[in-house]
Amino acid sequence: MTGYTFLEHITDALIRAEGSSLEEAFANAARGLTDTMVHIETVEEKTEEQFTVQGSDLENLLYNWLETLLIKVTTEDMVFSTFNLKIRRIKEGYELTGTGRGEELNLERHKPKTEVKAATYHLMKIERTNGHVTLQFLMDL
Repeated sequence: MTGYTFLEHITDALIRAEGSSLEEAFANAARGLTDTMVHIETVEEKTEEQFTVQGSDLENLLYNWLETLLIKVTTEDMVFSTFNLKIRRIKEGYELTGTGRGEELNLERHKPKTEVKAATYHLMKIERTNGHVTLQFLMDL
């Protein structure tokens, strides 16, 4: 199974994202973040945004990726529903490049769920087994 699921947590959003590649898992992590804040099925793919994010290791890349998306929502009122990503090894660690498709946040149409304050490293895991990637991360609400 690929996609994302919300796991039980008392106070925050604990998300598991999966994919057949690192890129697919990171895209599903981003979808899980969006779906924590708004009803993702209401987000239309009206505009495309370019992203470039770096991290010293894969955990740092995941953290920086989630924070980048969160900043887009909170400072630019943009939400995204689909992603096309590429992750590559660079001298300093890893780099994620790609696009996100979405639109300007519309509180009436997108039906907000909850406010996400920040990504965290708490409970973060990245596992690769037999061509399958599983990410787990906690969003502070």
